[in-house]
Amino acid sequence: MSEYLSLDPRELEARKLHGYLLGSVTPRPIAFASTLDREGRPNLAPFSYFNVFSTRPPILIFAPNRSGLTGLQKDTALNALETFEVVINLVSWQIVQQMNLASGEFEHGVNEFEKSGLTPLASELVRPPRVAESPVQFECRVREVLVLGGEGQSGNLIICEILRMHIQSRVLNAAGQIDPLRLDVVARMGGNWYLRIHPDALFERPKPNLPLIGWDGLPESIRHSSVLTGNEIGQLAHAPRLPEAAELEAFRASPEGQALTEGLEEREDYHAAAARLLAAGRLQEALQVALLAP
Repeated sequence: MSEYLSLDPRELEARKLHGYLLGSVTPRPIAFASTLDREGRPNLAPFSYFNVFSTRPPILIFAPNRSGLTGLQKDTALNALETFEVVINLVSWQIVQQMNLASGEFEHGVNEFEKSGLTPLASELVRPPRVAESPVQFECRVREVLVLGGEGQSGNLIICEILRMHIQSRVLNAAGQIDPLRLDVVARMGGNWYLRIHPDALFERPKPNLPLIGWDGLPESIRHSSVLTGNEIGQLAHAPRLPEAAELEAFRASPEGQALTEGLEEREDYHAAAARLLAAGRLQEALQVALLAP
């Protein structure tokens, strides 16, 4: 087993703790939040403490932290507390540089739409404008703001109820669903790092159907394999059941079984062959080969 660096968050300097948190909890979506102050001046800023938390009602939560330098609230948090309205825009690759411009520590009242060159688009139900270039925009009413602390880098949970969604048609597939590659959103990592969705980074895993064997239902020889990884054993555990002894013997004697086990001698050889079958999407054969291992 690997050694661990065990830390007490209460004993860490805030900047160091911030780095560990944001370096670990990744990737994080970006809430590009548009607000107005009580004088009607727009503000636009990105925040990566953000996610969706409910469908009925539809709830988004994001958290602007107090400044780590001054301990003061960000304009977005102040505006949310004053007007209780916000538009949350998603950030695609096409606007990542402009989003970064808007993240600057500008003085209160500066219009980040102008600083970033992004286009304000009138909302339908709230006063803050949308970002026209954003692929998805959420008009929201602020239901509650939870102020979590008064020192630098303390967060404010801004709980937003979605009143209207706007999805650019170009990101939809033929079935009307959002295509992740067309959406092309970026996410935040730790430090100055970002992540862009790429075809090689995407994979699908359907939700498991019952019945399934489960990890605990596999023989110890497979669970403690020196060849199969945890992911590969997990795949085998998704099979609906273990084959009966007669089924295994029939598979061993079949032309397919003989071809798949030809030349295999040690348990490790059988498990390596099972891993290759799993990589090819042949779960049932992989399970049978692994179970035939001596």
